[in-house]
Amino acid sequence: MDLSVIQKIIVFALPVIFAITLHEAAHGYAAKYFGDMTAFQAGRISLNPLRHIDPVGTLLVPGVILLTSSLLGGGFILFGWAKPVPVNFGRLRRPKQDMFWVALAGPAANLAMALFWALSIRLATTIPAPFSEPLFLMGVAGVFINAVLIALNLLPLPPLDGGRIAVSLLPHPYSYKYSRIEPYGMMILIILMFTHILGVMMWPLMELTISGVVSLLGIRFDQYMNFLFALLK
Repeated sequence: MDLSVIQKIIVFALPVIFAITLHEAAHGYAAKYFGDMTAFQAGRISLNPLRHIDPVGTLLVPGVILLTSSLLGGGFILFGWAKPVPVNFGRLRRPKQDMFWVALAGPAANLAMALFWALSIRLATTIPAPFSEPLFLMGVAGVFINAVLIALNLLPLPPLDGGRIAVSLLPHPYSYKYSRIEPYGMMILIILMFTHILGVMMWPLMELTISGVVSLLGIRFDQYMNFLFALLK
């Protein structure tokens, strides 16, 4: 499997767009369920990717990381972001407790998508050749992308979902102090990425997610990783 950079971008495009946008839509659905109509009123509770795409975070950043990783032989975590769904935690019925479920909804959506893409890998072995290879490659990419987003968003760093989960679980005095990290969260994340510490922190949960979802479809973890390395090289 020897794909050009353009071919790799095409393979990753659909999994990246849906992984990021459905993640955000899930936050909106959860917020509405628990009483906050902000995202609904803004028209952001939608499965239409165009409502969630951020030109920089959804398209440019993942494309540049993929290009850089291909040119330099790997070593970078592929990630990105969509336009954040607006959530007014003060409008939730139980703001502190419900924040937990609203934050968890995004990674839960990514887990569901990882299972979907793992199923696509298995399905690709049963359909005609012209369609099997693209579906197979997107399945491999989709499992990886969603595992990355699960591990990334569950890092206990505000404003990531893991940070919001930590704030919701900590006692009030500590949760307030912890939430004050949020303005510096993205800068900390960028530093961790370029020092390669981010990948080390994320890998255990990524490995657990990937091995779990592919094993459900009868795919060995080492077999999947061989497919992924062949796609990324």
